Amino acid sequence: MLTIDTLALEAESAENAAFPALYLLLCDGNVLCHPERLMAWLDESYLEGTALDSRLRIGVVNGSHTAYVLTLETPEQLPIALHQLEWMPPRALFRNLQGMDFDALSRALQLSNWAKEHRYCGHCGNPTKIHPSEPAQHCESCNALYFPRISPCIIVLITRGEYCLLAHHTRYAQSFYSTLAGFVEAGESLEQALHREIREEVNLKVDNLEYFGSQSWPFPGQLMVGYIVSYHSGDIKIDETEISDARWFHYTDLPDTPTRVSISGQLIAEFVARCEHNAIPATD
Repeated sequence: MLTIDTLALEAESAENAAFPALYLLLCDGNVLCHPERLMAWLDESYLEGTALDSRLRIGVVNGSHTAYVLTLETPEQLPIALHQLEWMPPRALFRNLQGMDFDALSRALQLSNWAKEHRYCGHCGNPTKIHPSEPAQHCESCNALYFPRISPCIIVLITRGEYCLLAHHTRYAQSFYSTLAGFVEAGESLEQALHREIREEVNLKVDNLEYFGSQSWPFPGQLMVGYIVSYHSGDIKIDETEISDARWFHYTDLPDTPTRVSISGQLIAEFVARCEHNAIPATD
């Protein structure tokens, strides 16, 4: 079973073109896995007789192999030799993935979804094909190019001394709380989107915006941009169309929250670590 230590999104070159290929298979939104819920990376010997022309290049893994994602139309296309493997929904895998495994699967899912959504040209309606040298779908009729689309989102943890604000979203299980998040609208900066989302969802004002980090999130193609901010003023008033509850939690008494696989969990873990090291000033 392959462990991915490095993933390079480098362009194809004379050097890496000679690397042996590895394939990650998708079908109906599911990922082919070993019974232990580990992604199955396959060399071409397992795929004899399988059409590979629709493969999409993920990148170079471990400096020695070129990784591709191959999306099957039906599960019946899976070679008989692989029937002992299992199709798993991606969300069931992400909790156990780490580092480059997460990045590789995230990229594979987004590329597969992009190819599916751009099979036809939005300008002239003719079928598109994978461009031979660009990471794009190409319309040979009108020469339009369609690159993978990324939707930027802000994700933010509001702090107030040793307390942080967490929300229960309507789509979550009853005891699960998370950070606030939302899409960046057309014409907005990240900072403007952050203030707007907080105002819309919980009616608060914040300051001391601190960029934390970012994460690719393939459901279906977000780039989550994380911030830690300080409460400034206002009383919590939730937007009940998206949130059923939002409240302040002490860092020693948190509810069920996301794991560190997601940037939401990483934001919360960073806040807890700072509190434990007295790195957050007390406020009223």
